Amino acid sequence: MNAPQVQAPAGNPKRRKALTAVALVVALAGIGYGAYYGLVLSHYEHTDNAYVQGNVVQLTPQVGGTVLAINADDTDFVKAGQVLVKLDPADAQVALDQAEAQLAQTVREVRTLYANNATYKAQIALREAELARVQSDVARAQEDVNRRTPLLATGAVGKEEYEHATAQLNAARAAVASAQSAALAAREQLASNQSLTDNTSVEQHPNVQRAAARVREAYLAVKRSELVAPVDGHVAKRSVQLGQRVQAGTPLMSVIALNQVWVDANFKESQLKALRIGQPVTLTADMYGSKVEYHGKIEGLGAGTGAAFALLPAQNATGNWIKVVQRLPVRVSLDPKELAEHPLRVGLSMEAKVDVADTSGKALADAPRSTAVGHAAAIEASSAEADAEVRRIIAVNTGRAAPRVAAPAVSSSPAPGGHVASAAVRASVVAGK
Repeated sequence: MNAPQVQAPAGNPKRRKALTAVALVVALAGIGYGAYYGLVLSHYEHTDNAYVQGNVVQLTPQVGGTVLAINADDTDFVKAGQVLVKLDPADAQVALDQAEAQLAQTVREVRTLYANNATYKAQIALREAELARVQSDVARAQEDVNRRTPLLATGAVGKEEYEHATAQLNAARAAVASAQSAALAAREQLASNQSLTDNTSVEQHPNVQRAAARVREAYLAVKRSELVAPVDGHVAKRSVQLGQRVQAGTPLMSVIALNQVWVDANFKESQLKALRIGQPVTLTADMYGSKVEYHGKIEGLGAGTGAAFALLPAQNATGNWIKVVQRLPVRVSLDPKELAEHPLRVGLSMEAKVDVADTSGKALADAPRSTAVGHAAAIEASSAEADAEVRRIIAVNTGRAAPRVAAPAVSSSPAPGGHVASAAVRASVVAGK
């Protein structure tokens, strides 16, 4: 007798459909993510190891002195050329007065050298005229002796008269020798003086140039007693105090141009393959959050990793070794307009995302920079002012310009304890009086 067949229970169709739907969703999500990664995510490199950087310009004195005034403090905004710190200029002012007086005296002495050329030429003409006169006396005395020589034998001329004529001839010849020596000495004096004046002018004479260099040095020392801001920016790290005696090179404060900052994004070495100069970069700052985006571009890739320039570089050739992924700094410039709308500070954290779809750019710069990184025009102005002062003093003491006459007024806002020379005294000293 055949046993009855038992049928398997039918599966839950709803559960099967649910599992099939979940599997389908997962598969579609995987396909979608793969497509998104291939079409979008693979074209971007991202890092949160990025920080704002900028030029931190230190204000350091070029001459030593005592601090009389401080005109800026931390967080203050300053303009290029604005006086930030003033040192006591008393010693430098005295040195400048002495140098200007010496330059005035030197110019007048050199003018005397040129004037002596004409004097020596006149003396040469005088000596040559004297020589011509005594030579004529020799010729006349020689004729007298020649006439009396045959008459002496006949007795027509006495011996005493003949000896007298001979003595006059000898005296005339001695006078010729003396006149020749005097003329030669005058020529030598002229040649000696001309050796000091040939192929140059009063302004370009070495003595004048040496004295002018001392004036420039002293003038710059006076100007450098006022420390000006080299660039527009904000003051940070002020360490100078009133009354402090500072030496040349001592950092007093820093000026940071926050409108010229950039971002150093440190990418892993595995992310550098597709990075190129000029690629667009989107950045966000922790300070403002993801709602504020900055747009920039890659300016260049660093020449070495941070470990290569570390004070104590890793010694990977000794002992056990663990590989550490290195990072390379990539400089990213920022849009000035966006930077003005949302200012950043040096050292702030950033997140950078680079669009690496276009890899036609260069990985390394291959041409020198065409423009200067920075230019402190406010500091250069002192040299031009010193040259103008030197030219003025030379012009006054060569007689081509009138002396500067100024009222004996002092500075409108002298610093406490500062030394301010009278303008009238300065004018008289420069004029060589």
